[in-house]
Amino acid sequence: MQMYVAKENEIINGEATDVYFTRVKTILEKENLKDLRVRAEFHVYGLPQGYNWAVLSGVEEVLHVMKERNVDIYSLPEGTVFYEREPIMMIEGNYYDFAEMESIVLGILRHYSSITTRAARMRIAAGNKTLLFFGIRSIHPVLAPMVDRAAYIGGVDAVSGVLSKKYNNLEPTGTMPHSLVIVFNDQKKAWLSFDKHMDPNVPRIMLVDTFWDERAEALLAAKVLGEKLQGVRLDTPGSRRGDMKRIAEEVRWALDLEGFKNVKIIVSGGLDEDDLIELREIADGFGVGTSIAFPPSVDISMDIVEVYEGGKWIPRTKRGKLPGAKKLYVCSPVEHYIVPWEEQPPQCRDGNAPEQILKKQMENGRIIAPPISLEEKRKYVIEQLKYLSL
Repeated sequence: MQMYVAKENEIINGEATDVYFTRVKTILEKENLKDLRVRAEFHVYGLPQGYNWAVLSGVEEVLHVMKERNVDIYSLPEGTVFYEREPIMMIEGNYYDFAEMESIVLGILRHYSSITTRAARMRIAAGNKTLLFFGIRSIHPVLAPMVDRAAYIGGVDAVSGVLSKKYNNLEPTGTMPHSLVIVFNDQKKAWLSFDKHMDPNVPRIMLVDTFWDERAEALLAAKVLGEKLQGVRLDTPGSRRGDMKRIAEEVRWALDLEGFKNVKIIVSGGLDEDDLIELREIADGFGVGTSIAFPPSVDISMDIVEVYEGGKWIPRTKRGKLPGAKKLYVCSPVEHYIVPWEEQPPQCRDGNAPEQILKKQMENGRIIAPPISLEEKRKYVIEQLKYLSL
């Protein structure tokens, strides 16, 4: 028995790809086309239903797997908001040198960007309330640090994965599972044991819906832990949830009435954007898992858009796509201009000159872009979200 996952070297050397790309390479070699130079553009021609924008992420990993290949890569900065038909990345080089990497690069960008985009949408929906990501149980564990990273870039405040401390330098955050209460067969004993054995820096947020009514358990937790109690978590299953907003309002009313106004309410369990918008008036924070970990796919695709022949670049692509290399100029997160590679953009509506943000990140297989920290990427996303809506 084994883990059926690709090793890093199998990804970097192009083995984790679709077989038809290996056939393409054979044909290019036999037809003496190994030196055919192309420009391949990455873009989205159709966002998921209800989406008006997406957020690019995964660029750092793309550069990692493409280094040492003799190509140039242009890309938007990781964390950039983009729209349909906009160029988000371009690879320039001999097609033979990177053909088999198409599936790999697309897999990285699609998965990362899909998670980051959903996290960003949840960030908008949550407003200024705490947003925690508890989603690694929804994905294969080999991906846990990557999924946490993608969600954090999108704007969640914290993640629960233990390995994120090692790979992302993020301190994992969490409350307690129902299983702890069940093995004690007593809420009070479970809460007191948690308080006794956990580091003082771990927030005392107690799960209050295992055996009894949520209001009753919340009041019991408040009376048992007193001032130590920082919050209660409502994770009522959908099978008996009813109106979660009314349940949260009832818990809030009861806590306030008994003098526990400082106790925060965290809601989790199958939440989407609409739930967060409805609940943010009463809840102090949210734990979101599957909605972010398994989001609608941002279907990024790659197409050759130019071929170098006769000493010049010739626009050429498949039907339904825009031929020719392009640049992306930005005035604000809601004012973008797609411009042919050699042409100049219009002025911004405010009269200022737009910024060209499809910038060279790799030259001849060498990463030339300065590193961007995880915190900087998240901050960049959140700054753009101020201009956007769902």
